[in-house]
Amino acid sequence: QVQLVESGGGLVQAGGSLRLSCAASRNIFSANAMGWYRQAPGKQRELVATMSSGGSTNYEDSGKDRFTISRDGAENRMYQQMNSWRPGETPNYYCYEEGGAGGYWGQGTQVTVSS
Repeated sequence: QVQLVESGGGLVQAGGSLRLSCAASRNIFSANAMGWYRQAPGKQRELVATMSSGGSTNYEDSGKDRFTISRDGAENRMYQQMNSWRPGETPNYYCYEEGGAGGYWGQGTQVTVSS
């Protein structure tokens, strides 16, 4: 069983930057893929960014020029640098690791964008 713990959420001004962090309970390089998802109340989770075990990255369209996903094997952490926040962007962000039945998910971290 993999445990993922997100941190780094909070209040950010529109146009500002925030870095989310995900601490994994095992070697992150053993994962096939990891990533970040977000979810608004009453809506489905949607992909923000993913990174394969080989380091290939994929971003949702609105984040290609604003987000950077990265990882630190020594810390077993994955990060998501997010710049130029927009008012109303989805408040809850989840760390994900591929595997098991449906993958492994963190508990989420909340972001509030102030205009």
